[in-house]
Amino acid sequence: MNPIFDFFLESYRGKETYMIVLEAIVLVTGIASVWYAKKENILVYPTGLVATVISVYILLKDQLFGDMMMNFYFSIMSIYGWWNWARTKDNKKVVRISRTNAKEKVIGFGLFLLTMMITYMVYKSSEATIDTSNYIDILTSGMFFTGMWYMAKKKIENWTLWIIADIITVPLYAYRGWGMLSFQYLIFTILAIQAYFLWRKSINSNHQTA
Repeated sequence: MNPIFDFFLESYRGKETYMIVLEAIVLVTGIASVWYAKKENILVYPTGLVATVISVYILLKDQLFGDMMMNFYFSIMSIYGWWNWARTKDNKKVVRISRTNAKEKVIGFGLFLLTMMITYMVYKSSEATIDTSNYIDILTSGMFFTGMWYMAKKKIENWTLWIIADIITVPLYAYRGWGMLSFQYLIFTILAIQAYFLWRKSINSNHQTA
């Protein structure tokens, strides 16, 4: 068999069937969610909710507390984002794609630091061994947390954070034995890059018509 397939499939030998099925559902709904986000389609949130709720369960079982916390937060933010994106006034969307202002940058940086601190404390309180991969997890947790908040606000900077964190997460999940999730984040990276340029084009178009 191809060495690449061997690498991704090896971790599933002996794994419970229902866990593999759950991970496959996360793979499909997660990719669908990012695809809808790229298109500024509100279906990003219901599909994302399915992926994040299931992810909370499977990551908890694997004691990946940082990622578990992020998916729990994603679930909450998906509900908020769903409401925020759905708001209209005079049949026009209230929230439109834009760039962050100085205040939002400061808040985002604060969320980034706070998330890393809380994630670290969760690892410490769980008495789990904190190794290099966990510290990487703590870093990406801060990026994902801030990125999700920016997405709910339709700020283009969310894609910059997603791209960086996704690139880091691909080898991290592969190392941990989550082959399908590693592949999912590879797809996320590609979609996030495409989405960034698509949203930037939207912002430039809005400026020209303003």
